[in-house]
Amino acid sequence: MFKFLTPKSIKPPFARYSHGVEVPPGKRLVLCSGQVAITPDGQIPEDAGAQADLCFQNIAAILGDAGLGLSDIVRINAYVTDRAFLKPYMDVRDRLFTSPAPASTLMIVSGFARPEFKVEIEVIAAG
Repeated sequence: MFKFLTPKSIKPPFARYSHGVEVPPGKRLVLCSGQVAITPDGQIPEDAGAQADLCFQNIAAILGDAGLGLSDIVRINAYVTDRAFLKPYMDVRDRLFTSPAPASTLMIVSGFARPEFKVEIEVIAAG
């Protein structure tokens, strides 16, 4: 379905992600806005890993409305507010995505709209 691009002429990925993903012609694209870790009743987990997990749960719900799932994700852009949150985020990502994994970017940012958010994740899916 997707062609995962990892050219031998450049350094392999540092973690579980692909340098690029080619989406074949005729596939629909679904672009998800950045999701933060908030439940329908307004609860926000304290732990960065729990926040990452909830972000992906919210993304799964959005993709489900389009008839897609996490396995249809071709690109992840993730943001954390502290270097200490890199590993908890990556542990969740690596649990949810096997190899070959989506293309991915992970950045440390100064903050989000509310200070209790530690993780935000946006994705592009194709199906």
